[in-house]
Amino acid sequence: MRDFYPSSDPVPLDQADGLRRMFAGRRQCVIPLVANPFVGFPGVVIERLAAAIAGTGRHTLIVDAADSAAAAAEMARVDLGACVERLSPDLSYLAARGLPLEYVDTRGTAAAFLDAVAVAAPQADVIVVHANPSELVRLFMRRSARPVVLAADHPEGIKHAYAAVKLFAQRCALMTYDLLIAAAAGSPRLGQLAASLSGCADNFLGSLQREWAVVDPAGDPMEPVPAALQRLVDAQLALDAAVPTPPADAVRRAGAFA
Repeated sequence: MRDFYPSSDPVPLDQADGLRRMFAGRRQCVIPLVANPFVGFPGVVIERLAAAIAGTGRHTLIVDAADSAAAAAEMARVDLGACVERLSPDLSYLAARGLPLEYVDTRGTAAAFLDAVAVAAPQADVIVVHANPSELVRLFMRRSARPVVLAADHPEGIKHAYAAVKLFAQRCALMTYDLLIAAAAGSPRLGQLAASLSGCADNFLGSLQREWAVVDPAGDPMEPVPAALQRLVDAQLALDAAVPTPPADAVRRAGAFA
């Protein structure tokens, strides 16, 4: 019906032009979530994180590229948008294990993958990228962000979290991070673990721990989001880590299959 009404806007020349218009001024917050092999039931932790984001009225896309995730579908190589699953009105999911490596350029960055995801999921206000530290470094090498580091109530889990913080500091110059511990809420060591990681990161790396929260994987998912987790999410959203307007090559790749 739109053809029967006058408009001052020029007629789009092609589908890619329509995508460029859609993303003009479009802002999406992108949160790097650092996978940790010592965290049990990471999917539950991610769900609670998504619930906290949904409480702010935003739609979340979970991009799961960690070793524990399902492998990316073959179709993702040609039509990424077709592989985004709409799980609920405020949550979408993309299985992406192995996919970011296919976007690595000659300088070692995979930033083009984030551009392609932004085009493929226009409904997403927040994109949470769950991946291994080395993969996230390639994705965020040239991007401003504050990683959310997963840890567990376990010494090896904290060691892995520290190694991730070190990698971001040395290779991306990202010197702040948030901490999300998967553990029983009543564990007496949680404050000590968070303080220990914070002290090591500050003393040896110059990195600063901002927010930290606990998610109990065995907790009731219907319970209200813990206040500390909501503060962490609110602080992440306040960073307003904007995804820039996708470059022409990313738009072209997505538009070719629209």
